[in-house]
Amino acid sequence: MAARPIRLGPRSVAALLLVSLTGVFAFGWPLLVDAEVARAHASHAQDAPWLLALLLPLLIGVVVATLSDGGVDAKAVAMLGVLAAVGAALRPLGAGTAGLEPMFFLMLLSGRVLGPGFGFVLGAVTIFASALLTGGVGPWMPFQMLAMGWFSMGAGLLPGATGGTPARAERGTRGRLRERGELLMLAVYGAVAAFAYGTVMNLYGWVTLQGIGSGIAFQPGEPVHENLVRFAAYCLATSMGWDAGRAALTVVLTLTIGSTVLKALRRATRRAAFEAQVTFEGPERP
Repeated sequence: MAARPIRLGPRSVAALLLVSLTGVFAFGWPLLVDAEVARAHASHAQDAPWLLALLLPLLIGVVVATLSDGGVDAKAVAMLGVLAAVGAALRPLGAGTAGLEPMFFLMLLSGRVLGPGFGFVLGAVTIFASALLTGGVGPWMPFQMLAMGWFSMGAGLLPGATGGTPARAERGTRGRLRERGELLMLAVYGAVAAFAYGTVMNLYGWVTLQGIGSGIAFQPGEPVHENLVRFAAYCLATSMGWDAGRAALTVVLTLTIGSTVLKALRRATRRAAFEAQVTFEGPERP
């Protein structure tokens, strides 16, 4: 039996849209308000606790919505916990070293195999768990949770997410070509999304650079298009090397051991049989 990603129902889609719109507003509101409000609150020191307080119930809402849609059961929640624990353990291995973060590789493949809803919750929960593990709790944490959730969710939205094919098909030439094509697609997405993650997190930090007289600093109250030009220059000047390291490691791991990890995840998904219906039969009559 082929493993299939955890499907999204209408409630799950609505919950993901709600949490994503909340995240977009949380990242972008300093660009839209007047100068006085931006200067007073753009550091996110005041709104970050409220965002975290809102984000956690929304994540629970995504899980509950997926449960009610029939896409997740107790076995899926258990796998979520295991993968989040592994991701949290991987994060400290590369943090602070030229952007080499192997956690992105695991989030990429997990989102691909288990679907966008599962991927979003997994990415956010992994960041939350790793922050508690390493003492990295701060106003940046809810923003990292959102960014990592989007990173993993995007992998689940890639085309052709059938969750894998039976072993006999995989041994054939057509199966090998499909596997190589999938790995190449994941590597390309991983590279692009690694830069996108860095760009989104740059937006969080960039709005705190105001009033320092720099041509790349955020200028509260200025037109949005002018601030976006400054933001692009800021990203090029400060984080391209870091993001390139993250993207390169994700690509290398995907192309070298990605096939093995995908097969392991899909085997676990097949054995869990998330969508199998539980039936009860009475004793056989003699």
